[in-house]
Amino acid sequence: MAHSNTILCQIVSLFPRHEFEVLAKMYHVGQKFRSFNRWSQFLAMAIAQISSRKSLRDVVSNIDAQRQRIYHLGMRSTKRTTLARVNEQQPYQLYRDMFYKLLNRYRRHSPGHKFKFKGKVYLLDITTIDLCLSVFLWATFRKAKGAIKLHFGIDADGYLPVFMNMTNGKKHESDWAKALTLHPGACVVFDRGFTDYSWYQKLTDRNITFVTRLKRNASYFRIGNRRRTDSDTIKSDQKVKLKGFTADYRLVEFQDPETGKMYQFLTNSMSLKATEVAALYKERWQIELFFKWIKQNLKVKSFLGTSSNAVLTQLWIALCEVF
Repeated sequence: MAHSNTILCQIVSLFPRHEFEVLAKMYHVGQKFRSFNRWSQFLAMAIAQISSRKSLRDVVSNIDAQRQRIYHLGMRSTKRTTLARVNEQQPYQLYRDMFYKLLNRYRRHSPGHKFKFKGKVYLLDITTIDLCLSVFLWATFRKAKGAIKLHFGIDADGYLPVFMNMTNGKKHESDWAKALTLHPGACVVFDRGFTDYSWYQKLTDRNITFVTRLKRNASYFRIGNRRRTDSDTIKSDQKVKLKGFTADYRLVEFQDPETGKMYQFLTNSMSLKATEVAALYKERWQIELFFKWIKQNLKVKSFLGTSSNAVLTQLWIALCEVF
């Protein structure tokens, strides 16, 4: 009979065991494990994700039934109480760093972007995962609703994430974006949810280009003459100042030829063509497609713990499998 690797074996082969153990030592708290380890935790949670298990008892029973098929992966026997304790107490950051290591390997093979812009183009957005506030007390979002926010920044070169974080629902998009390490010459594209005029000023001072949509109630005034438009879809292109700030910006008014809807794009770039500004914002829709792909493939049927560490552990392991 021809030999064929299991799906789990193929997933494990993507991440060398010795690299995993380096991270495991880095992110270990408490006493040394006696009959369990983080590798066994990873494999157990990976099995739970692949087979859509709905409880820790279900996970452990499934592992016991398949013991003869997984021993060669280096997995130790798993008890429900042990797995629950490790998920609650051992830092989830191990799997966050593991995710980024996998991602860096894939990024080396990503293609270049289609824009003439010299620097990197990053597309920023967030998506939410709803949670029951009465069960996940730490996941505050609204008065009677809980949620986790997944903050993503993907590179227009290959549409792979570069920046990512998970927070409770209260974390505002702009607060997360302000903490990003963006290099001069880069370009960030984001929607109106990231509106923060002081951040716009800081991006401009650091020579970082941004493209966004202007809120309807934004307070601004036009200065100077209108620029000549380079397309019939561009209805206006003019310098503006935001009330209370000194930097000059451009307001590009674009009309969608298919729907006739008007869009107002704000940017701090004076060199980009108006059509390029519109094209950059249109590119932001790629992150919406990315979120759709994530949610189709993540398939977390239920959470196997209620603490923030247990939930984030499960989600980061699931993301490692998705990629």
